[in-house]
Amino acid sequence: MGVFSLFLSLLILILLPFIFLPRLVKFLGELVGYYLRRSSRTRRELLLARVATEQRSYEAKHKSDEPKEEDDWEEIEGSMVGSAVNGAKADQDWNGIVGFFHPFCNAGGGGERVLWAAIRATQKRWPEAVCVVYTGDHDVDKVDILKRVEDRFNIHLHPPTVHFLYLTTRHYVLSSTWPRFTLLGQSVGSLILAYDAFTLLVPDIFIDTMGYAFSLALSSLFFPSVPTAAYVHYPTISTDMLDSLSAGGQGINAGKGEGYRGMAKMQYWHLFARLYSTVGSTIDVVMTNSSWTQAHIKSLWGPYRNRLNKATDHDIDVVFPPVAVEELEETIKVSEASEKKRGPYLLYIAQFRPEKNHQLILEAFASFLASSPTFPAYPEESPKLVLIGSVRDSDDATRVYNLRLLAHELKVRDSVEFVCDATWPQMLGWMRRASVGVNGMWNEHFGIGVVEYQAAGLISVVNDSGGPKLDIVVEVDGKPTGFHASTAQQYASGFLKALTLSPQETLAMRQRARKSARRFTDRGFAEKWIRNMDQLVRLQVSRAER
Repeated sequence: MGVFSLFLSLLILILLPFIFLPRLVKFLGELVGYYLRRSSRTRRELLLARVATEQRSYEAKHKSDEPKEEDDWEEIEGSMVGSAVNGAKADQDWNGIVGFFHPFCNAGGGGERVLWAAIRATQKRWPEAVCVVYTGDHDVDKVDILKRVEDRFNIHLHPPTVHFLYLTTRHYVLSSTWPRFTLLGQSVGSLILAYDAFTLLVPDIFIDTMGYAFSLALSSLFFPSVPTAAYVHYPTISTDMLDSLSAGGQGINAGKGEGYRGMAKMQYWHLFARLYSTVGSTIDVVMTNSSWTQAHIKSLWGPYRNRLNKATDHDIDVVFPPVAVEELEETIKVSEASEKKRGPYLLYIAQFRPEKNHQLILEAFASFLASSPTFPAYPEESPKLVLIGSVRDSDDATRVYNLRLLAHELKVRDSVEFVCDATWPQMLGWMRRASVGVNGMWNEHFGIGVVEYQAAGLISVVNDSGGPKLDIVVEVDGKPTGFHASTAQQYASGFLKALTLSPQETLAMRQRARKSARRFTDRGFAEKWIRNMDQLVRLQVSRAER
């Protein structure tokens, strides 16, 4: 009996940490959260006072020339489920603070378009709410950011209820900060960055729109009453990434799972995938930008979310990014007459980042020109590749410089044009003149630029993977809307096919492409965003009443 008692005592001592550690972590987390709420209370009061002041000033300035709200927004608002009854419009008087975690909000890419469209939809649906963006863009102020949003995306926000809080620790999420164990390092960095954000202001709803899932888990630990949401553009790690390490894999890590170091990397990635899945299980509302992303997030987060009962009937919802389809249709014609204004121009709209694989497209274009193609539809013009993209920092600038050198080495310099940080009117001009839209990224999560190509009537030649393959460049009425490719030679062949179709086939494919693009409108995004946002508002109200 004494041996049994001793054994039982030792067993209890061993199990005690596992029994009480979660509770201890929860208690300490909420203690830190209480401190952060208290220390940021003054800033919250100042922010709300500033919102009220700016609102009065804005109303006084725009009293006589305030534009009428679009009817579409009224219809969207009326279709939402709220606290009203008997089919009345949902309440618009929720006046909490929504925190958008987007440290690179001024980058000008597709992810930023989602951010601004989400804020616009939130402002329209809950005009009393305040949208706060946590950003590390210290070199620009609110006026400059909103001006760029208008110029780049043609999105007009209501200035008084959108504000920016500037983070000082953004360098912790840069890959250059973590040359080793980059995935884990950047995730730890996002925790530091999120803590930085919470010291500035604790929001009523916290939304990550860049892919920093760990920041949402930290929010849940510190502030259990604050609902969290993730809009996932691309999983931090995916089964495709894990598979890419094997021989014959694709992407920048293709085949790197060989040998002892490769095996160690593979084990590290698998362990990180489990950690990432655990983090994903803590998030209240999950949205993904494509079917491809949804499938990967479901396979990783789904089982863990089910264990914590986080899953709902509409869990991990696909919310296609907003694209300016309506505007493109209005400003760019697709007709026999407009064909005369187009030339044999290939357009690639993408940020100058490594994964966009501009090098592959340059090599494909060089191979295409080397075949000495002829184009009966464009007898007096030569093919040109136009690369349009935003340059975020010195690394991007260096990348553009190296691409220019590559164009020179491939002897296509005179046939390639770089357009950096183009305005929306510039982009419209090129989409009106070009014939082909190009996408070179393997496993592009969605591909807003590809939808813009289709809406503008361009024939797309895109990577045979990810969103462009599964969601966008698909058959319409049983016929193709573009071409898929993987290798430089396949791209070159796709360019040739796209530019040598008969005039009748060319116009028919452009019209099918435009029809395909109508699935990805601003209105469609707004409806689904508000539906998910409504869940968050309801959660916030119910938790606040406890």
